[in-house]
Amino acid sequence: MFEQLGLIGCGLMGGSFALAMKRAGLVKRVVGYSKSPSTTERARQMGVIDVEAPSALLAVSGADIVLLAVPVAASEATFKAIRHLVTNEMLVMDVGSTKRDVVDSARRVLRDQLGCFVPCHPIAGKEVSGVEHADPDLYAGRQVILTPIERTLVAQLGRATQLWDALGAKVKQMSPEAHDAAFAAVSHLPHLVAFALMNGIAGQAQGREFLSLAGPGFRDFSRIAASDPKMWRDILLANRQELLAQLEIFEHGVADIRRAMIDGDADTLETLIDRASAARAHWRMTQARK
Repeated sequence: MFEQLGLIGCGLMGGSFALAMKRAGLVKRVVGYSKSPSTTERARQMGVIDVEAPSALLAVSGADIVLLAVPVAASEATFKAIRHLVTNEMLVMDVGSTKRDVVDSARRVLRDQLGCFVPCHPIAGKEVSGVEHADPDLYAGRQVILTPIERTLVAQLGRATQLWDALGAKVKQMSPEAHDAAFAAVSHLPHLVAFALMNGIAGQAQGREFLSLAGPGFRDFSRIAASDPKMWRDILLANRQELLAQLEIFEHGVADIRRAMIDGDADTLETLIDRASAARAHWRMTQARK
């Protein structure tokens, strides 16, 4: 049980975390701050938070747990805003989709208090954003990746693990570097491809007509193209080194298929499709076992 959650960022992710903690009886009071006062007010009206804080620093005052639910590009500024009240007795977490940049920011700013910070990435979300879409079930049954560093306090890592477990999440640990390499491949690149595909189709003279004919397959594939633009701008830039490496691999894969089509090489084309189908089937099987 925590006495007070200092919530910085009262949107979908932060709001869902606060609601989940409240429902599980894990926190007595939530003090929230968002850059937009209207967001903080809406969060209070919805019961996501109990008290509106006029600043990030005052949201942290009196808290024994702090969650940063801000865009990854805002992490360093947020750490700077709260550092004077951060102590190693607090549990400080984030929910950013990239980890090396957030960890680097924490190293630069928190310094002696760095041990209280447990970097987190919940593999959860929606195509929509905003506190009005906050959902206490958002993290239930989802993976949450913890990326502790050498100075992360064992006690705080244990508290973070127990907390996410209590919210029904499946907790996994890996290094920030391994995290960013993996998610460049399985999250950031798919979003990039979806953005490029939608722009490519919509930019054609007959784009609207083509889209009017799209069915369930296109709907499922393109769903993530509706993601928050500012958030994904920050993610793609923050992890651009790993993402550009994955993009090069993807381009090679597209080139292989393109070459087979130009050559009319049915056997090679079928082999490439079969390889992809088998990999997808194997992935689905492993997911079903979890």
